[in-house]
Amino acid sequence: MAEIEETFKRISAHKGVQGIIIVNQEGIPIRTTLDNTATVQYAGLFHQLTQKARSTVRDIDPQNDLTFLRIRSKKHEIMVAPDLEYVLIVIQNPNEAT
Repeated sequence: MAEIEETFKRISAHKGVQGIIIVNQEGIPIRTTLDNTATVQYAGLFHQLTQKARSTVRDIDPQNDLTFLRIRSKKHEIMVAPDLEYVLIVIQNPNEAT
């Protein structure tokens, strides 16, 4: 748990970071810095998107796997780092990020 707390502090210190969510492989949020409504919305949608992206990568090359997903819009930049057991989601304002 100390490692998770340290990671949260390190990521939160970056300019423009608005929220961090860690979800398990079922898409259930287990740690977040956002309110409950936003957490559930981001976790559900990005869990589905991560599964689709991972499936697409594997369809193209069965020996490959998704390691990072980055989506940028006018208002947000969302970075997703899937792992075997957990998925890390970071939401930031691209206009404030360095």
